[in-house]
Amino acid sequence: MLDLTNIEVIKYLCNKYGFKFSKDMGQNFLTDSEVIDAISATAAEGVSGVIEIGPGFGCLTAALGQRAKKVVSIELDKRLEKVLNETLMGFDNIKLHWEDCMKADIKKIIEENFDGQVSVAANLPYYITTPIVMKLLEGDYGFKKIVIMVQKEVAERFCATPGGKEYGAVTLGVQYRADARVICEVGKEKFVPSPKVDSAVIEMTIRETPPVMPKDEKMFFRVIKAAFAQRRKTLVNSLCNAGCFGSKESITAAVEKIGKDANIRGEKLSMEDFCALADIFSESL
Repeated sequence: MLDLTNIEVIKYLCNKYGFKFSKDMGQNFLTDSEVIDAISATAAEGVSGVIEIGPGFGCLTAALGQRAKKVVSIELDKRLEKVLNETLMGFDNIKLHWEDCMKADIKKIIEENFDGQVSVAANLPYYITTPIVMKLLEGDYGFKKIVIMVQKEVAERFCATPGGKEYGAVTLGVQYRADARVICEVGKEKFVPSPKVDSAVIEMTIRETPPVMPKDEKMFFRVIKAAFAQRRKTLVNSLCNAGCFGSKESITAAVEKIGKDANIRGEKLSMEDFCALADIFSESL
């Protein structure tokens, strides 16, 4: 089996198949075997199958194939077909699915290929990380967990706590649906070609029930989105500018009703605070 973490092997495959890395697709292939092992072990534990997004040359794919009963790898770039046919030769439990992940019918893929719990593993292109993560979390696919490589800054945002600059609407969207933790950090020198920033591997264990139970989930996320739309403004002014939560006086009263100062900023509120505030608006609007 080819050592797909070896830079010389990667160069050999590039030359053999005339492959050139695409900046537009955010192609940066991981070359650290320990990180590959960490992702594959975490993703394959306790599930019958794994959906992988973006196999690259198949380094993580092969590791998953050695641990999981079945792997379906979703890839947009058809230029990789000949490469993957060679690097994944001998794996009868790996299926390649050629499609844009954002357009793929994930539920259909699960129904047609798996008969038990499924997880997701991926080394995601930085430019599309958040849209893919939110699609996976919001889609109600029944995943047990999602184990992904993301830009370090994004990982910090997903795992942030109230009060910091990383804390925002995406934080709450992720943590409402999953328990997120960083497994390890990965330097930019561990990729080919090297990106400009460091990365981190994050595990998101899907929650059976959310940590809060808003009366109106749409209102809950509407309040969160408005609260962070203008971070430099106070929560009251941000909600007032959204134009759909009532007068400034009524918004101020609602913020004070949950025990917060009228001049507080949205980044200081916990998920429980946002739930309480949204419930007030659900009853009054």
